[in-house]
Amino acid sequence: MILIPIIVAINLSEKIGRFLEHPDLGAAEIVVDYYVPFILYYGITFMPLALFISTILFTSQLAAKTEIVAIHSSGISFTRFLRPYLIGASIIALVTLVANHFLVPHANDKVEVFEENYVRKRPKTKNNVSNVNLQLSANDFIYVRNYNFPRNSGSDFSYEHFDGLELKYKIIANSIRFKPKDSTYTLSNYKKRWIRKWNDSIATGRVLDTTFNFFPNDLIYVDYLAKKMPSDELYEHIKISENRGVKSLNNYKVELYKRSSMPVAAIILTVIAVGLAARKRRGGIGINLAVGVSAMFIYLFFLKVAEVIGAGATANAMVMVWLPNVIFAGIAFYIYSNAKR
Repeated sequence: MILIPIIVAINLSEKIGRFLEHPDLGAAEIVVDYYVPFILYYGITFMPLALFISTILFTSQLAAKTEIVAIHSSGISFTRFLRPYLIGASIIALVTLVANHFLVPHANDKVEVFEENYVRKRPKTKNNVSNVNLQLSANDFIYVRNYNFPRNSGSDFSYEHFDGLELKYKIIANSIRFKPKDSTYTLSNYKKRWIRKWNDSIATGRVLDTTFNFFPNDLIYVDYLAKKMPSDELYEHIKISENRGVKSLNNYKVELYKRSSMPVAAIILTVIAVGLAARKRRGGIGINLAVGVSAMFIYLFFLKVAEVIGAGATANAMVMVWLPNVIFAGIAFYIYSNAKR
């Protein structure tokens, strides 16, 4: 609650000039359409780290006032002392987990749309893609020379159906247009060809309405799209893309796995925070806070490095995303074992 207003103030100071460039943009629209989802996105994203710092501050206060010594002297073990921390961390982790998978993507989508309309000078989304090949299934392939997303149309389209290694059926068309209303495609100046053993069959026409097992967004693969999808849609998108032979999906997988790893980190970091702050030190709360902030930045560094490596084509995205948690879980166990003694 302390950090979010600071983040909003910094963001507003950077973007106020862009907001004023749009006379039709009102204050209520800025707050509702941009800063409400902005606060939700950053609040949930940094919740485990905020929990870590608050746990260090609270426990350091107990230690400074010798409350923890009195608790242990009354026969309460460190494990029992840790229990309410773990209960609280688990509740926050559960809320963060649900929000990461279903609420944050919608908030991120609203932020992206608002920034696309009012903040960025150059659009982040692509209006066109060129020379796109897409595998729809084990036997079906399409090719588009150029596709324009605002117009929902493309040029030089072809569709090929194979039986094993043998081409059995092919459609080529001068242009293709997607109709969002009924999710169908219109081919213009098309030619169908059936390839048989002894003779081929060809049919031509000016207009053909048909369906294909893809949507225009499937022609573009960029990592920011993953942040806008709820986890069920993102998981389904990854599976469909893998079946289509798309290889560069690790950006999507990193985003999916990170949504679960960060809430779990809240529990791990809480154990570390209690173990570090439960001992009374010379220098008081300041020393504990300095150690805690240093540990937090080390965790963030490991997390960012793991994300970058995990997004590589040859890396195992799941292993890399969860590796910082595994390392810090080992550190948490070591600190917990020493704290018990």
